[in-house]
Amino acid sequence: MKFYFSTRDIPALKGLTLTERVKLLDKASKRLSVPEKTLLNVLKLLVIVPVFALILQTASNWTSLLWAFVVFLFYPLIVKPIQYSICAKYVAPSSSRENA
Repeated sequence: MKFYFSTRDIPALKGLTLTERVKLLDKASKRLSVPEKTLLNVLKLLVIVPVFALILQTASNWTSLLWAFVVFLFYPLIVKPIQYSICAKYVAPSSSRENA
């Protein structure tokens, strides 16, 4: 599986505007299989749960709020490339979109 860090990197979406790419990725994400959806949801939880754990520690250590912010900033860097890579196989090639 090839990792795509941007929607512009997906071959089937080349030459499309951002709104068109997002619309096609949204349609592709609805076609994901149950194990793929589960993988993405577990990955999201693995990133978000530590943020809340760090926020709960704010009463005793205020710097944990800063760490929570830093961990939350990594969310798009970790989750989005994997989401793009999984959804890329469900995006129709550009030739079939033109005929439809």
